[in-house]
Amino acid sequence: MSRTLRRRSTIAASLALVASLALGACGGSDSGSSAVPPSAGGGGDDALQEVYDNAPVAEAAALLSDSTMAAIRERGVLRVAAALDAPLLSQQDPSNPDDIQGFDIDLAKMLAIYIIGEPNIEVVPPASETREALLTNGTVDVVFNTYTITEERAEQISFAGPYFVSGLAVAVAADNEDIAGIDDLGGRTVIVGANTPAVTAVPEQQPTAEVVSFATDPQCVQALTQGRGDAYVQDYTLLAADAESNDGIKVVGQPFTEEAYGIGLPPNDPDFKDFVNDWLEQIYADGSWAAVFDATLGTVGDGSTPEPPAIGSVPGS
Repeated sequence: MSRTLRRRSTIAASLALVASLALGACGGSDSGSSAVPPSAGGGGDDALQEVYDNAPVAEAAALLSDSTMAAIRERGVLRVAAALDAPLLSQQDPSNPDDIQGFDIDLAKMLAIYIIGEPNIEVVPPASETREALLTNGTVDVVFNTYTITEERAEQISFAGPYFVSGLAVAVAADNEDIAGIDDLGGRTVIVGANTPAVTAVPEQQPTAEVVSFATDPQCVQALTQGRGDAYVQDYTLLAADAESNDGIKVVGQPFTEEAYGIGLPPNDPDFKDFVNDWLEQIYADGSWAAVFDATLGTVGDGSTPEPPAIGSVPGS
């Protein structure tokens, strides 16, 4: 497959996207989505405008005849399963339903640019249990939904990537300058959620830490802001969402366990998988993946940007 790309010189000032109103509770396999037709609006973060302006677009030769990517190009819209309520990942503006922003959805818009030349996407909110069905029955083209790559899932659908590695990370009070990650938690009081992986992971990493657990994430955040612990250990993306809504805490360092997220793709379509992986390699290399991270998940961290994960680096990818 050709890797030759051409750069966009300009892009429309408004980012066209479409948001599905909803799927029924059992409607994940219903191909009749109640999507709004593509419309202007949705803005997009100003910090990302240069990224969009310079986003790679695949050469026509890469859109193989009778391929999934050629069909998407002809349709003019990339159909994406993504959340509408995930802060910093894929969150809809209640006052402007056409405006959905975050790490996952901005990457989806960039993939749409790569295929179509414009950031035209149709968003179908999935339930966790319907993601495979949405792909296998053709309701969506791709899934961007913190979709952990597993060998079991890879027997039903395909994964491109991984495109992000989450895992357990550390949050501290916003004014804390002493803790930079898991390595600094020895001898400290560490808050964890009851029945989460952190209950066992923290003692394994820091045997001298005093672990205190609370039943829910809001209770853990409250305990941290009240000074009842030095740090809170939880999944990186959940901590990022917490920090987005509470300026009294921040995420420090990178995840110290690994949970690799992939882009869900229809099964038995190796050409489309190669095409999407080629796009990922391009945005890794040109810095635009890092720019999207910095403008979304990175806004609540300590300023450090992770290295993108190697394509095909986990079983099932």
